[in-house]
Parts: sequence; structure tokens; C-alpha cells
Amino acid sequence: MHTIFQNKKKHVSVFLRFCFSTGWTCTAPPQQPSAAQIDAGQGQVVMTDSSSNAYFLSGSGWSKLGTVPLIHVTAGPAGIWGVDSSNNIYKFVGGDFVSVDGLLQQVDAGGNEQEVGVNSADKIFCLKSSITLAYPQPGPVAWTPFDGLLTYFSCGPNRCWGVNSADNIYVSNVNPSTCSKTRWTQVPGAAKMAEVGTDGSVFVVSSNGDVFQRTGITSSLPQGRDWVQIPFCLPVKHVSYDLGHLWVVFEIGLILDCQQ
Repeated sequence: MHTIFQNKKKHVSVFLRFCFSTGWTCTAPPQQPSAAQIDAGQGQVVMTDSSSNAYFLSGSGWSKLGTVPLIHVTAGPAGIWGVDSSNNIYKFVGGDFVSVDGLLQQVDAGGNEQEVGVNSADKIFCLKSSITLAYPQPGPVAWTPFDGLLTYFSCGPNRCWGVNSADNIYVSNVNPSTCSKTRWTQVPGAAKMAEVGTDGSVFVVSSNGDVFQRTGITSSLPQGRDWVQIPFCLPVKHVSYDLGHLWVVFEIGLILDCQQ
């Protein structure tokens, strides 16, 4: 493993020399072998690796986050949440993850304190902000179902974006206190994942591992106008955006921190 990791660090050096994205400056943050997924919000950066370990970025390295094995972790106004390989849901409370009612395979804490996610049947759910902030609390947790089917769902301060199994992209507005939503608006393009930053910026990753940013998003045109590609030398697996930093995980497990 040590030799593999050393080789990965050499790959990072190559990226930094030859793979700068137009208009973006990328640096190598602390690396964690076999990074699988990353999320950034509220100034926090969290990630999981291929062995279902969860970490948070602390100074010059990654520190273990809790004791529960997770395949997906998210940080944002709703706190730090995650799911395991059996789709069990957790929230980070008091130094470790505590179980939350429900079954989801992907969650997102980046909205206005609500929590959203999708399950293994692509059904979409939302947890009201009053519940996310007070949890853990007595009694069962009631997730609000949404119409439609998505494989990945992410919210920002203004809108929520998602993709379905056909790589179609959709946007909607979700009320954090009631988990009511507006109708889905399909956005031209194709992607396997969509991430909304805490400032409302939207990024997607295509099935080929290409990264695009949505431009022209305004209050009167929440779906934006166009996609601008952010080119990288190798296929990208996952991205997240917070406080001007685009965090990128490549399919080979390398991590980059990019800024415009």
C-alpha cells in the first residue's frame, strides 16, 4: 500500500505540472489512499475511502471521523450525516455517528438545514430542518417523500439539483421547514452526479468522468444557461464545492483542491 500511495503522490505532481484546468489553479491537499467520495460545506471537508472509512480534513492531514463504516458522508448546514453499505443513515453527534430512522444510499446536508437523499429504489426523501437540527430526539423520524426518481440529489441555499438513472438532470426548489417542493425542471445535459455548493454554484460529473459547471444561474433563471467544462487529465469520480474551493476525487483515488 505504501508503494502504491507513493506512486499516487507522483501522479499528483504530474497533474500540477500539466493538468491545470483553464481558469482554475489546482493544488494537492493531503492525500488519503483510495479516496472514494468527498463533500465540503460550512468550511468542513469530509470524505470516505474504498474501505468505508470516514475522515475529516484537519490541518495538514485527514483524521478519522467516528467509528461507523460509511460509504457516503456529507457536511453542511444540517450537520454531518452519512450512510453505510446497508443504507442505514447516521448523524454525527457528540463525537460519533448515531443511527437515524430510514434507509438511504446517498444523503446531502448542503441545503438550508434540511437533509435530502435517495434510496436504492431511486426514491427521493427530505427531512425537515426542525428535525435535522434537533436530532437525536424522542420518537420516530418521518422522512417526506418526493415525486420522481433520482440516483443522486444535492441541495444548496436556493435550489436542489439531481440526476436520474438515465443521466437526466433536474432542478427544483425545496422548502427546508416543510419539505414541500416545486415541480421538477429538466435541465439540458447528462450527468451521473450533481453537487450544489453552499453559495448555489452547481457542478456535475458525467458518466465519462468529465466535470462541468453550470453558468448563468440567477433567481429568475434558477436552471442557468449553459455548461462549461472544467477539463482534467483523468476521469473524475466525485466533486464538491465550498468557500471557493472545488474538491475533486479522481477515479484512481487522488484528491485535488482547485480554485478560480
